Amino acid sequence: MDFEFGSGDEGFRAEAREWLGGHLVGEYAALAGCGGPGSEHEGAEGRRAWERELGAGGWIGLGWEGAEGAYGNRTASLTQQVVWAEEYARARAPGRVGHIGENLLAPTLLVYGDEAQRRRFLPAIARGEELWCQGYSEPDAGSDLAGLRTVAVRDGAGYRVSGQKIWTSLAGEADWCFVLARTDPAERRHRGLSFLLVAMDQPGRIEVRPIRQMSGTAEFNEVFFDGAVAGQVVGGEGAGWRVAMGLLARERGVSTLVQQIGFAAELAEVVGEALRCGALRDPVLRDQLVRQWAELKVMRWNALRTLGAAGDAGAPSVAKLLWGGWHQRLGELAMRVRGAAAALGPADWTAQAPYELDALQRLFLFTRADTLYGGSDEIQRNIIAERVLGLPRVERM
Repeated sequence: MDFEFGSGDEGFRAEAREWLGGHLVGEYAALAGCGGPGSEHEGAEGRRAWERELGAGGWIGLGWEGAEGAYGNRTASLTQQVVWAEEYARARAPGRVGHIGENLLAPTLLVYGDEAQRRRFLPAIARGEELWCQGYSEPDAGSDLAGLRTVAVRDGAGYRVSGQKIWTSLAGEADWCFVLARTDPAERRHRGLSFLLVAMDQPGRIEVRPIRQMSGTAEFNEVFFDGAVAGQVVGGEGAGWRVAMGLLARERGVSTLVQQIGFAAELAEVVGEALRCGALRDPVLRDQLVRQWAELKVMRWNALRTLGAAGDAGAPSVAKLLWGGWHQRLGELAMRVRGAAAALGPADWTAQAPYELDALQRLFLFTRADTLYGGSDEIQRNIIAERVLGLPRVERM
């Protein structure tokens, strides 16, 4: 495959680099590196302000196909989106808090939403003013999403939503949630579901309970809906499964390449630790580090190979299997490089701060979930078996 950046891409790179250099100053310079895996709440208020700064510069929504800058966003080709991600990572800009709205909801509204919905929600996302969370998984319907029990009952022009969602990332900070709920109780499984847009500021009707992870942070949450009002349905009533699956298919392409830039930085940190502590003298560890480097290169070329491709039912599942296992192995390798010292935190334990961890320890604990969230490995293998290899479907009750 021939993948090269053209003169227009390099001009875009210079523009991105200049903008980041001129804006990552003052209070924003102090946020460098904040908000990574296992430290999602670090600098939360400052990162929300940074989101608005990005919006003012037009840097949110580069990949919104068909938007053509209509919502205050710049337009960028696929290669230019990769360029922006590379420069963003190299500048050590803070972790994004608006990625769910920008990369999941907005492309979904552009395909399945109506014009009124696009005009209401996309400008606010592009300005960095409204944050979103995703209401999919439930206690008894995680990997088997079609078994969800949250219901939405017609109430005038809208719906009343009741039920529980779980593992809802950034629910405590979000202004809105897109919720998959059952609007037709007579239907089973994936039929009779609708994709609803729910405002999170509904006291007494929505309760968010943080779930403390073993890293000490609470990036995701339980969310309880008790008659919450939903005034918007995307794609029409009963079309929720089609819309939801269309959204999940967008967690690929450029976003995968962006993710890999972060992976490369983490791998470099692990290699640096191996140099500092002398672990590179161990031939087994040295071989494992080289293998991680080689596998990351393979993932990059696979992502470039499928960049912008449509109609490949197995590509998102293959990508998820590749990066989930790779990242988890990197976390394990970081601890093996440290040896016994990996069990010691950077500060003494206290009741007020029992979770003092350094970056590599947070990496290890966070990556335990990589083969589960975003669709477990087992589910990804089922998708490949059924949709790519044509093996018999497993009947689910």
